[in-house]
Amino acid sequence: MSFKFGAHIPFVNLLRFTLEVFADGHSEIHYAPKPEHMNSFDVTHGGACMTLLDVVMATAARSVNQDMGVVTIEMKTSFMRPAKVTPGGRLTAKGRLMHRTKSMAFTEGTIYDEAGLACAHATGTFKYVNRAPDRATEAGIVHPQISTD
Repeated sequence: MSFKFGAHIPFVNLLRFTLEVFADGHSEIHYAPKPEHMNSFDVTHGGACMTLLDVVMATAARSVNQDMGVVTIEMKTSFMRPAKVTPGGRLTAKGRLMHRTKSMAFTEGTIYDEAGLACAHATGTFKYVNRAPDRATEAGIVHPQISTD
C-alpha cells in the first residue's frame, strides 16, 4: 500500500517516488530510475540518490508527527557502490528516525539495489516546522498524485 507524501513536491513527483512505509519513525520509498536519471556511467545519478535519501529521512522524521513538516538542516552522504538497476527495476530506500527533540530530528537512510546490497547511506538533521499550505490546491491546480504522507 502506498501513502501520500502529504505535500505537493514537484521534484519528487518528477522522480516518481512511492512511499511504501510511513510509521513509527520508519519509512521506505521505492524508486524506478528512468534512463534520463542516469549518469555517464549508466548508473543512477548521485544527485537523484541524494534526493531519495533526503526524502526517505524526512518522511521517517515526519512519520511520528504527521501534522508537521520538516526542512533539511544538514546531510552527510556516503556512496558505497553504483546504484544500478535493470530496465523496469527499482531501488529501495529505508529511513529511520534515530532521535528527536521537540524541534529537531536525527535520521539515517540507506539505498539498496535490486540484489539488496547497500549503495549509499546518509545521516541527516531536520527541523520540524509548520507545514506549508498546498498552494496548488488553493489555486485550483490539479496535479497527478504520487504516493507518500
